[in-house]
Amino acid sequence: MTLTGNWGFVSSSGSPVSGIFASNGSQSASKEDLSKIETALNLVKKNYVQDVDQSKLVDGAINGIMSALDDPFSSYMGKTTAQEFTSQIQGSFSGIGAEVSMENGNVVIVSPIKGSPAEKAGIHAKDILLSVNGESFEGLSLNEAVSKIRGPKGSEAKVKVKRAGSAAPLEFAIKRDDIAMETVHAHMEKDHIGYIEITEFSMNTGKRFEKELNSLESKGMKGLVIDVRNNPGGVLSVVIDMAQRLIGKDKVIVQVENKQKQREQTLSKGTAKTYPIVVLTNKGSASASEIMAGALKESANAKLIGDTTYGKGTVQTSFDKELGDGSLLKITIAKWLTPNGEWIHKKGIKPDIAVSQPSYFSVAPINKEKTLKFDMNTEDVKSAQVMLDGLGYAPGRKDGYFDAKTVTAVKSFQKDNKLTANGEIDAKTADALEKSLIAHIRDPKNDVQLGRAFAEIRKEIASPSSNK
Repeated sequence: MTLTGNWGFVSSSGSPVSGIFASNGSQSASKEDLSKIETALNLVKKNYVQDVDQSKLVDGAINGIMSALDDPFSSYMGKTTAQEFTSQIQGSFSGIGAEVSMENGNVVIVSPIKGSPAEKAGIHAKDILLSVNGESFEGLSLNEAVSKIRGPKGSEAKVKVKRAGSAAPLEFAIKRDDIAMETVHAHMEKDHIGYIEITEFSMNTGKRFEKELNSLESKGMKGLVIDVRNNPGGVLSVVIDMAQRLIGKDKVIVQVENKQKQREQTLSKGTAKTYPIVVLTNKGSASASEIMAGALKESANAKLIGDTTYGKGTVQTSFDKELGDGSLLKITIAKWLTPNGEWIHKKGIKPDIAVSQPSYFSVAPINKEKTLKFDMNTEDVKSAQVMLDGLGYAPGRKDGYFDAKTVTAVKSFQKDNKLTANGEIDAKTADALEKSLIAHIRDPKNDVQLGRAFAEIRKEIASPSSNK
C-alpha cells in the first residue's frame, strides 16, 4: 500500500518551481505558541494517570498540526513510514499496491496501481476503505491505517470497502506482494501505432519513457497512444521532462501558483511531434497524470479519450532533513494549473471523447459465504449476472433476480469450466466466474477505451490535417 499522493511531488532538495518559493517570508511561530505546546506536553507527562511515551506524544502533536490543515495531501510520517515513502518515489515498494488519501475522515483509494494485487482483486478509485482483517479505520490517521494494511509479502489483507452504488460493504481478500519497479510498458501496434503505458511517475520513469519513445520512433511510428489510466501520479520534475519530449519549444507544460498567488510557467525545451497523439485517462488518473494529459491536450493538440480524471491540482514537497530523526513532513506548497490556466482540483479533466468501459469492468465481487440459487433476489446475484453477460453467457437480465434463464447461463458457464452444472453459484463457481472475468478484462481486445484510441489515431493518420 502506498501513502497518500506522492503525485505532484517536489523534492525538497530542488524543484523546477523553486524560484517563486525562495522568499515566501512566512512568519515564524511565536515564543508564546511554542511555550503553549511545551506546557501542554509537560502537563500531560506530569499528570496523566499512566506513564506516557514522550516520542508518541510528540508524533501525536505533529499529526495534530497536519490534521488541522484539513488537507488530505499534507501529512507527517515517522521514520519507518518515511523510508517506505522514499522507496516508493524511487520506484519500488511492497504492499497491496494502491494510492490512498484521507478525505473527510475516510481512507479513500485514489487509484490501484496497474498490475498490483489491489487492481487484480477489483479495488477501484474512489473506494472508501473501512477495515482490514477486521480492524476498523475509524478514527485512525492515514499513516495508522496504512500501517495496518502493510504486511509481509504473501500475507493476506482482507479489506472491506464502501463503494458508490453498492448498498452493502464489499470485502476483498488481497495477497500482499512486491510492487514492480517497471513503470513504462510499450509496444508497436499494427499500422505503426505506438502504445506507451505509464503506471506511475517515479524517479526511473523518465529515462524508461525516453528509451521506449526513441525505439518506437526509430521503427517508423506514425501515431502514439499514451495510457495513464489508473496512474496515481508521481514526481513533478519527471512528468515535466517527459512532457517536453512531445511538446514544441516554448509551449507551456504547466503553471504553478504559490500562496502569494505568484505564478511560474514551465516552458518546453523540446520539439513538436508531427504524428498524432491520444492520451487515455480514467478516474484513477491523478495529479502528474493530469499534468501530462493537460499539457498534451492544450500544448500539443493531443486528444483525450476515456473518463474524466481524478482532480488533484496541488503540489507537495517533502521536508526530510529538517526534523533530524528520519521522519518527514509532506506539505502542500502550491497549486498547479494547465497551460491555459485552469485549476482542475476536485473537477478533473474531461476527455475530448468520453468512452466508458462496459459495466462488467467495475462489477462488485460476489460474497462467497452463501450459495446463490433460483428465485433469489440480491446484489450478489446482480453481480453474477453482470459477469455472465460480460463473458457472453446471456443471463437475459442484470437486475439481481435469479430466474430460469440465469440458471441456464450458470449451467453453461459451469460446463465450460468443468464444474458441477447444477445452476447454482457456490463459492467455487463464484471464484471461477471472477477469475474468468479478470482474464477477459485483461484481454486488450475487450478494452473499449483502448480500441477507440487506436481507431482515433488511425483516423488522424489518414487525415492530412493530422500533421502538427
